[in-house]
Amino acid sequence: MRAKEPKDDDKVRLDKWLWAARFYKTRALAKEAIEGGKVHHQGDRCKPSKEPRVGDEYVIRAGFDERTVVVRALSVVRRGAPEAQALYEETAESLARREEAAALRKAGALGVQTDGRPTKKQRRQIQSFRGGQD
Repeated sequence: MRAKEPKDDDKVRLDKWLWAARFYKTRALAKEAIEGGKVHHQGDRCKPSKEPRVGDEYVIRAGFDERTVVVRALSVVRRGAPEAQALYEETAESLARREEAAALRKAGALGVQTDGRPTKKQRRQIQSFRGGQD
């Protein structure tokens, strides 16, 4: 008896779709991200067992990036990157936001700029600020 071949029009879990669309390296990471509140549908958190439908819009956070994607096709099989990119379409606003954030990060506008390690005097000041010896 042969196993059933997966079809693109079969029902698929959200964690499996995110893995197949190559947002996360493993299905376990996709499940963890969903449970951690990094995937939203219509402003609400999702569950890993949610079944995405063609036309649904999801907000997916991974690292510094936050993408808003629209589901274009369903798949339970992880394939090459060009085929995975055909499963979704990123909105124009999301793409512009990500490019702007990347430019700011590259320019160093976000985060703390330092001149390297603190000097001995600066370390003493940090320790006294923290309230004693660490």
